[in-house]
Amino acid sequence: HAVPARRSSGLGLAEAQNILGTYYVLGQGVEQDDNQAVHWWRLAAEQGFSAAQAFLGCAYSDGEGVQQDDNQAVHWWRLAAEQGFSAAQAFLGCAYSDGEGVQQDDEQALHWLHLGAEQGDPSAQNMLGSIYAAGQGVEQNHEQALHWYRLAAEQGDAHAQCHVGIAYGNGNIVEQDDMQASYWFLLAAEQGEASAQATVGNAYFHGWGVERSYE
Repeated sequence: HAVPARRSSGLGLAEAQNILGTYYVLGQGVEQDDNQAVHWWRLAAEQGFSAAQAFLGCAYSDGEGVQQDDNQAVHWWRLAAEQGFSAAQAFLGCAYSDGEGVQQDDEQALHWLHLGAEQGDPSAQNMLGSIYAAGQGVEQNHEQALHWYRLAAEQGDAHAQCHVGIAYGNGNIVEQDDMQASYWFLLAAEQGEASAQATVGNAYFHGWGVERSYE
């Protein structure tokens, strides 16, 4: 599948360049090569292609195919976020929350995370839930936290599924329900979330919300 994209990218088509970068990072149809991925993403990003800008920001954040640089990560995420790319809005919000590549700013974190979350980005929704749960730069609100956690959990975010499971297990925000708690923890556990796996094992050991099974 890489050949048509390579030919198109020679014509300067940003979308094809972005696709070719993705092929290289995944090793799909070509030998896996982070440097080549960054090369093609940069060509697309410099033409204003928001997805490539977001991917390039992640490359800088992780130091994959390029020297790690939080400032450059924020630069590219901001360009994509300002175009309404929800994943970049989530990344930028997290950067402001943690003070990585930019001065820590709870108000800016909340702004960008809300934009991403309202577009349905599960990472933004999960992070927004954590901010409301902790009262970080906003009045603490466990109901709002659960609202955003649940939206992310329903999209398969394992961390959010754990938070929803905790809410049902504790019964502080919703009516206590071991079956619901086990349901959400099991979803997270099946995705490899270690803390959820431990919790599910404990539930089966004691028979909390599931039929007791030592196996």
